[in-house]
Amino acid sequence: MKQQLIFIAAALLWPFWLIGQTSLTGEIRQRAEYRHGFKVLFGDDDKAAFQVSQRSRLNLDHKSDLFRAGLSLQDVRLWGETPQLSSSGRIMVHQAWTEWMFKEHFSIKAGRQELNYDDARILGNVEWAQQARAHDLALLKYENDFKLHVGVAFNQAAELMSGTRYNLPNSYKSMQFLWYNRKIGRLGMSVLLLNNGMEYIYTEGGAEKYKTVFSQTAGTRLTHTGEKLGLQGNFYYTGGKDATDRKLSAMNFLAAADYRLNSRLNANLGFEHLSGTSMKDKVSDPVGYTNKSFNPFYGTNHKFNGLMDFFYVGNHQNSVGLNDFYLGLSGRNGKTTYNFTIHRFSAAADVLNSDGKVMPAELGTEFDFTMQYRISEQANLQAGYSHMFGTATLQALRGGNHENTTNWAWLMLTYKPVFFKN
Repeated sequence: MKQQLIFIAAALLWPFWLIGQTSLTGEIRQRAEYRHGFKVLFGDDDKAAFQVSQRSRLNLDHKSDLFRAGLSLQDVRLWGETPQLSSSGRIMVHQAWTEWMFKEHFSIKAGRQELNYDDARILGNVEWAQQARAHDLALLKYENDFKLHVGVAFNQAAELMSGTRYNLPNSYKSMQFLWYNRKIGRLGMSVLLLNNGMEYIYTEGGAEKYKTVFSQTAGTRLTHTGEKLGLQGNFYYTGGKDATDRKLSAMNFLAAADYRLNSRLNANLGFEHLSGTSMKDKVSDPVGYTNKSFNPFYGTNHKFNGLMDFFYVGNHQNSVGLNDFYLGLSGRNGKTTYNFTIHRFSAAADVLNSDGKVMPAELGTEFDFTMQYRISEQANLQAGYSHMFGTATLQALRGGNHENTTNWAWLMLTYKPVFFKN
């Protein structure tokens, strides 16, 4: 059977071999998770959850002198969610794009594709999530002694004969961005400008109406890579209107450093601030208050602010913001790598209790420990354990009981076979 599949694939793809480089690769990734408070504090009546999820991918990549193309098909599921005797299909297109290198150093890439820029704080592919993130857009690229990318997207949920109404939740209607990156020796600098358009639906004169409201994010990332010391800094500001047509004024700041202690051990520390909206402002002026809550939009938020996803992973938007001070240690021993990080969280704006009184800003302390063992060039085994010591303030924001044990453990096996490559 294996020989038959290889023969069929070869018969279908041999024309591509003659005119360029073609590869067919895959990915099968299973992750088992024990959840005793993941994303939320564990409640008094809650029961621990256990589940196994799986991502299966087939990736076809082709490159010639003038064109490149990528196609990625994937199936994402929980073990057991599909009946054993099932006639319904689950395969979806994760990426499908073409790139035309129309001039030296210039190309245009169009179709469904991942975006992953800088540290992935604003634009990232969310690799941790089994489904990951991809965008439908056109991307103009210039890459030489510096890089300049310009992306343009416009979304519709269905074909229409008139109008451009877009009603998919938590998705932009239109988006444009410009990214500039340059490296000079050990220094690196990026500039990002992003214009994000969301559909706002409202009622006027008894009739439902809609319009596109825009926010503008501008910022930079600076890095310095030394022989032992590395420095990173981010600053982003967002203005304009949020998705509810409210005035928006928010910012994000990050400063971090990592230091190589020896050939096997590294230490890092950092601080990140994401501005928030005071609950007192919402109470005193519920209609006219300004939204000061920073939104990292389409970033890989799982890699920031603790692995237990209490903040900005489908939650904590338009809230009181966050201050995150963290300290970590990472190392390598043969085929094994490990990382241990401590996060200390606090609110960036006032939190009120049920009596309207301001609560302490401290939200909690999280401990994250991860390990990875490289089985081969194509396979690795990863595991992790996290523990959150939440506070009454975090409980007021998210529910649950901060006095209960809140922890999470996982085990993940990833295999990325190369079926053929010419």
